Amino acid sequence: MDRVPILYDDECNFCRATLGLLLAWDRKRRLRPVAIQSEEGTKLLAEIPEEERLLSAHAVISGGPGVVSGGAAAGPVLRLLPGGAPLADLADRVPSVTDRSYRWVAENRERLSRLVPAVLKDRAGGLVRERSK
Repeated sequence: MDRVPILYDDECNFCRATLGLLLAWDRKRRLRPVAIQSEEGTKLLAEIPEEERLLSAHAVISGGPGVVSGGAAAGPVLRLLPGGAPLADLADRVPSVTDRSYRWVAENRERLSRLVPAVLKDRAGGLVRERSK
């Protein structure tokens, strides 16, 4: 199976830290981080208007829904992670709650970033760099 591109805001500490947690969970290395701001990110998100790209994270699910964004990406991404299927099912069963929750986090990511310890941000940054290859 090809690794699934997970597109994130490279300038957001909270985004990188959250992605780092997903990558740590991803023992089978099924996720591949791609910065939204990168050339590859621009190509993968060509169907999304440029002004909307940084509003959420995105995943590109081949053989499935294609590009999924924000809360809609939770189910497909969680299904790729060990033991993630029950959480994915829950996210898919209550899409309005999943989406509202995601939007709240995205709108408050700068404030939430202050709560993330520097060691976690550093560790996440290392995982993102390692898995981007």
